[in-house]
Amino acid sequence: MLSSGKVFLVGAGPGDPELLTRKGARLLAQADAVVFDHLVGESVLQLARADAERIYVGKEPGRHELPQPQINELLIERARRGQCVVRLKGGVPFIFGRGGEEIIELAAAGVRFEVVPGVTAASGAAAYAGVPLTHRGIARSCVFVTGHLTDGSCELDWVALARPAQTIVVYMGVAAIGTICQQLIAHGLDQATPAIAIRNATIGSQFTLAGTVADLPGRLTQINLKPPAVVIIGEVVRLRESLDWYGR
Repeated sequence: MLSSGKVFLVGAGPGDPELLTRKGARLLAQADAVVFDHLVGESVLQLARADAERIYVGKEPGRHELPQPQINELLIERARRGQCVVRLKGGVPFIFGRGGEEIIELAAAGVRFEVVPGVTAASGAAAYAGVPLTHRGIARSCVFVTGHLTDGSCELDWVALARPAQTIVVYMGVAAIGTICQQLIAHGLDQATPAIAIRNATIGSQFTLAGTVADLPGRLTQINLKPPAVVIIGEVVRLRESLDWYGR
């Protein structure tokens, strides 16, 4: 059994429970309490111990079940009870998952912790959409950005993002995709650059919508696409025409 009084930050992956790491699955099966976000699917939660306490602390646009300081306090309190706690996060804890913020508080409180990485939404969505994030002769680099900033604005390094031979992955960018695409074009990115939005990546309800940086925002508005979705921008998106194994 696990030692008592410890918090494990576990990446739940992008959705498909089979993409959870073996270590993550083992910890879920042994933990006393599971503290999870709204992006964690029921199929992953079913791997938890039958009598484990499940605590939902999900964050959705415009609605936070618990503010971050209260989540931090919850983890500390459960660990001080001597419990083994799995803090389950969609994707991975250290890529737009606020995992760093949580373990800073755990460390300050003297609570033992461990971080268990997983498959991030970017790599999971790209793989299941048939879009290599890098590809020889097409994309030499890949950049992850968030379309949702703490002050509600979307101010990114547009010059750096608009560089050629680069793939851009936008997390939490559905609401700001119009601004993002407009700024990329204004800073030199060809408006014909392909772009794709992927919703519910890696599970049966996965939905993809392809376009260009010029027309993808309008297409998303037309169908009223809702989060969670990842947007990928770059010439590598063209490869999905022959590599979209999951869509087939």
